[in-house]
Amino acid sequence: MKTYLITGGAGFIGSHLVKKLLSENFKVIIIDNFDGFYDYKIKISNLCEATNTSFEIKSDEKEKNIKEFANFINNSDENITLLNKDIRNFDNLNEVFENYKFDGIVHLAAKAGVRPSFEKPLDYEETNIRGTLNLLELCKKFKINNFVCASSSSVYGDTPKLPFSESDNIQKTLSPYALTKKTCEEMAYLYYKNYAIKVIMLRFFTVYGPGQRPDLAIHKFAKKLKYNEKISIYGDGKTGRDYTYIDDIISGITASINFISQKDKCYEIFNLGNNRVITLMEMVETMEKISGYKSNLEFCDFQKGDMPMTYADISKAVKMLGYSPKVNFEDGIKIFFEWFEKKESSWDF
Repeated sequence: MKTYLITGGAGFIGSHLVKKLLSENFKVIIIDNFDGFYDYKIKISNLCEATNTSFEIKSDEKEKNIKEFANFINNSDENITLLNKDIRNFDNLNEVFENYKFDGIVHLAAKAGVRPSFEKPLDYEETNIRGTLNLLELCKKFKINNFVCASSSSVYGDTPKLPFSESDNIQKTLSPYALTKKTCEEMAYLYYKNYAIKVIMLRFFTVYGPGQRPDLAIHKFAKKLKYNEKISIYGDGKTGRDYTYIDDIISGITASINFISQKDKCYEIFNLGNNRVITLMEMVETMEKISGYKSNLEFCDFQKGDMPMTYADISKAVKMLGYSPKVNFEDGIKIFFEWFEKKESSWDF
C-alpha cells in the first residue's frame, strides 16, 4: 500500500484527491493550516465528504474545533492522518518527515487567487515560494523522490499564442500569484537537476465543481444568482476560460502519481485543462439555464492581473498520461448546482 503526503489536503482539490486515493487503497497524510482566506468550516465539510463521515462543530473557537476535528479524522480511519501544519514552518515540516514515512508528495497547498495577490504579495511569496522550497529541501534531506506539484494556467500570462502549450516561452506573468507559481516550476527543476528528485508540475486550468472555493467565479456567481444580487462583469464579457471539472483534474493527478512512480528520472510539466474555451457571458448564460435564476449584471473595468483568455493544449498530457477529460461544461454546472443548492441550505456559516 502506497502512502502519499498531500499538502492542502482539506481544500477543494485536495479533499477530492484524498477521497480518490483512499478509494484506490492509498494511505494519505494530510497537511493543512486551515488558512483564513475562507471559512475553515468549509474545509471540515470537504474532508467529511471525502471520508464519508459527519462531524459536529460545537464551539466558536477555531483552534479547538480544528484540533477536535483532526482527532476525529485520525481515529476514524487508519489510512488517513490529518496534521494541522503550515508549510511555511520548516521545523514543523521537518517533524512530519521524521515521524511519518511516505512514498511521495502531492503539493497543493498555496495562497490562491490572482487579485488578492496584488494586496499581499509578500504573503504569496512566503507561502508559495518559501513553503515549496521547504518541501523540496526536506525531499532532498529525507530522500523523498516523487514530487507532484500544482502550478497554474496563470503562468502563461501575456503569451499570445493559443492554445497554451507547455513548450511556450513564458516571460510575462501578470500577477504576483502567477509569478510565484512560475518560480516554483523553476525551483523544482533545480532540485530535479541537482538532486535527482523526480518532479511533475501540473498547470491547472480553472477548476470547478462541488466543493469549489467560495471566492471563485462559478461559486460566487451561483450565490449571487440565487439571491438576485448584482454580478460584476469585468470587461466586455468576452474574456474566456478553459473550465475543467474537478473529477478530470483528479484523474490527471492520479495519472501523474502512477507516471512518476514508473520513471527513474522525471521532470515534466503538463497542462490539465478541458481544451475548450467558455466566454464569461457563455458561463453566465449556462448557469442561468441550469439554475433557472436570472442574472443582474453590472459591467466594470477590466481588473489588473486578469488574463483575457486561457486555453489548454492538452496533447502532451493525453499522450504521456492518458489524460482524457470527460465532463463537458454544461454537465459540470448541473452537478455543481445540485451540490450548491444542498450546501447553501444546510450551511450555517
